[in-house]
Amino acid sequence: MKPVPPATSLRRAPVQRRSAERLTRILDACADLLDEVGYDDLSTRAVAQRAGVPIGSVYRFFGNKRQMADALAQRNLERYAERVTARLAGARPGDWRAAMDAVLDEYLAMKRTAPGFSLVDFGNQIPVGVRQAEPNHRVADRLTELLSGYLGRTPDEDMSRIFLIAVETADTLVQLAFRVDLQGDPKVIDETRELLRAYLARVLD
Repeated sequence: MKPVPPATSLRRAPVQRRSAERLTRILDACADLLDEVGYDDLSTRAVAQRAGVPIGSVYRFFGNKRQMADALAQRNLERYAERVTARLAGARPGDWRAAMDAVLDEYLAMKRTAPGFSLVDFGNQIPVGVRQAEPNHRVADRLTELLSGYLGRTPDEDMSRIFLIAVETADTLVQLAFRVDLQGDPKVIDETRELLRAYLARVLD
């Protein structure tokens, strides 16, 4: 079964399998509707109808659509971490370039294909259209936790700062790439990759 957000993002955590499956349907419906109607026209009632659940089931987990979007962002981060982990399973341990490519490529793939991702990603744009810094700290912390063993590095403050700088840089430039081209301008993405490699080579080689 697909992962659900941590209990702290919910009004009530699902206990039974059926409840967890209902939560997954609600978040899937929220993601699809974000792509179809946008955040402003999203409603809990529309999500309930799309998910095929009573409106009370939505309110059991979420007080409003903002909380749904927050939970979707958390689920996006969990799925992203899983994708990066799977990508690195066949890579040579310690190869930071392979790790960087996995981190960037999987983010680009989700931005292009994951429902609702272009609007909420990891929470950076909630409320939609307003860039916030805190989610990038969560992404950097998660990558530090995820990659420290693979890279043979200690997950200390220096590593967290390095990853935060890389995440903030990539985030800004990827947003630029997708403003230039709806699928991400390949030249901007190539420049982003080279810039990240130059920075990380200085601190990780």
